[in-house]
Amino acid sequence: MAHGIVHFEIPADDVARARKFYGDLFGWTFQEMGDYTMVQPGDGPGGGMMKRMAPEQGITNYIGVESLDEYAQKAQSLGASLLVPKTPVPGMGWWTQLRDTEGNVFALWQDDPNAA
Repeated sequence: MAHGIVHFEIPADDVARARKFYGDLFGWTFQEMGDYTMVQPGDGPGGGMMKRMAPEQGITNYIGVESLDEYAQKAQSLGASLLVPKTPVPGMGWWTQLRDTEGNVFALWQDDPNAA
């Protein structure tokens, strides 16, 4: 498996304004899912957009891995800090969020249709 970006999240102070900006700029399309907006940028991985939860919250990239547990443990052994433990997205997969050695937040994603 190539360990590339499989999803991204854009936090926004005003989600409607951010949707308009990215839609007008790039032609991206959006699907509302309650408090979360799915983003389809055309080519490349899809993403999401939601209300910013903290002033310092930035864009988060999700990197696809075969084993979330293995890569989360490996990242921590290399100096990453665990921010959000392994969390299911029912019927889709698992994610966890970490902070790298440079202070950047990233997430790991493992596909698993049996996640609950």
